[in-house]
Amino acid sequence: MSRGWFSPFARGVWFSVVLKPPFMPQEASKCTLLAAIAVVKAVNKYKGVQASIKWPNDVLLDGKKLVGILTEMSAEFGRINYIVIGTGINVNVPKEMVPEELRATAVSLADVAREPISRVELLADVLGYMEELYEKVLHEGFKPVLEEWKKYSSTLGQQVKVIAPDQTYFGEAVDIDEDGLLMVKREDGRIEKVIAGDVSIRPAQAKQGEYA
Repeated sequence: MSRGWFSPFARGVWFSVVLKPPFMPQEASKCTLLAAIAVVKAVNKYKGVQASIKWPNDVLLDGKKLVGILTEMSAEFGRINYIVIGTGINVNVPKEMVPEELRATAVSLADVAREPISRVELLADVLGYMEELYEKVLHEGFKPVLEEWKKYSSTLGQQVKVIAPDQTYFGEAVDIDEDGLLMVKREDGRIEKVIAGDVSIRPAQAKQGEYA
């Protein structure tokens, strides 16, 4: 995958999973949400860890980025050939190893859990949850997984700034639909479904116009 990730040797978990789901191409974002839930369930097993999901593909811990998830797809009209889900988890990265420009926005699992983390055990947990959730989607549909995603969301209910390919606007993140698209209520009351783009969340105590 073409995007970069800070990855010091033997300090994190970085892996890709290839899926061939029987979805329509417009439903591909389901796989990103599913992967995010799997990671959150795995890391939240550690003492003191309460991670959350920033739509659609970041896992946050104490307001900082713990996990990045990137999804790429090969598709034809009406069918997906395959989806590659690339995941990077900051596991045992001490603060002094993190580049200065990332220290305010990135976090390591071991720092919050206050213990060294077995990367092998963590990876096994993530893959186990991912398989469980994927099977649930195949046999029960996406709704049960969608409700689980909402439980872990740090985006819903927040004031957001949406930077889409063709426009920028403000509103409140009110829901996600059954295809995993973020629903944002604009300041004029219209509901927009966000397919792609950067979503910035306005911190509770921020001044007007300030978003993170």
